[in-house]
Amino acid sequence: MKNVYCIGEMLIDFVAEKQGSDLTKAINFTKKAGGAPANVAAAIAKLSGNSYFVGCVGKDPFGQFLENTMAGLGVKLNFTQRSSTFTTLAFVSIAEDGERDFVFSRGADKELEYDTKLSSLFNDGILHFGAATALLGGSLEDSYNRYLQDAKKLNAFISFDPNFRGDLWKGTEKEFVQKCFPFVAACDFAKFSLEEALLISGEKTMDDACRKLHALGVGIIAITLGKDGTFLSTATHQEIIGSIAVKPIDTTGAGDAFVGCLLYQISKLENPKKDVTNFELLKQLITTANKAGAITTTQYGAIAALPTMHQLNAF
Repeated sequence: MKNVYCIGEMLIDFVAEKQGSDLTKAINFTKKAGGAPANVAAAIAKLSGNSYFVGCVGKDPFGQFLENTMAGLGVKLNFTQRSSTFTTLAFVSIAEDGERDFVFSRGADKELEYDTKLSSLFNDGILHFGAATALLGGSLEDSYNRYLQDAKKLNAFISFDPNFRGDLWKGTEKEFVQKCFPFVAACDFAKFSLEEALLISGEKTMDDACRKLHALGVGIIAITLGKDGTFLSTATHQEIIGSIAVKPIDTTGAGDAFVGCLLYQISKLENPKKDVTNFELLKQLITTANKAGAITTTQYGAIAALPTMHQLNAF
């Protein structure tokens, strides 16, 4: 089984309780571990995979809570750094349909420093770049781009999820798109929401978006469509892979569960870059990943809701 290195932010989600999607009415919040790349690492570990989280948290109780949570799940923290800056926070509200709204208070995640010892391990590994905060500047963005170049040189399997957050990029969406292009061009696999696929491609339909994104360099595209499943696209084949019917109560982390489950399965392949060219195999992997994403929406909190292999098989 190959190692999966998840690079980006780990943060505290303060989830508003007993209210809809209006944070102005929220009074009580529950502390949860979060951050898209951290969620992916947790998803892989809960399925008994080998995941490393690469990011930075504060030297404060929140940072310690995050490290304790991840270590308890089996995520390896060899390359997790600590900073005197406060741990990044996100305030999250959840509507009745499970959809979310975010407000960020950015802190230590931006201070990740590049580590040459890490890049030397990429040769036979899988790298996942989750970009929710990684393209917002700081040493994290520089490290993020340098690790991408290292992964390309060592022919590692590269996964990318833009994790577009509208509140973070209001008025600067074009800048976000430009910063995504190098990762789009280099990745073997990319997961998009429909909004992200249209935004980054500049196209108006899902089919045209996939054609554009493949032309830019993406090998495999998965566009998650919620209850309608996932649109799977390669340069030669396209198909919607159905999901399972559930009643969602919190969609936080569903996309990360999907990505984590998929990368866990890919990490078990002997030759990931070659093996995933088999479209029938890809369909099987996506079907299982859809199930992981759906299960995650049936509980509150991203990491707590991520399924184990026993839960995945039993659902």
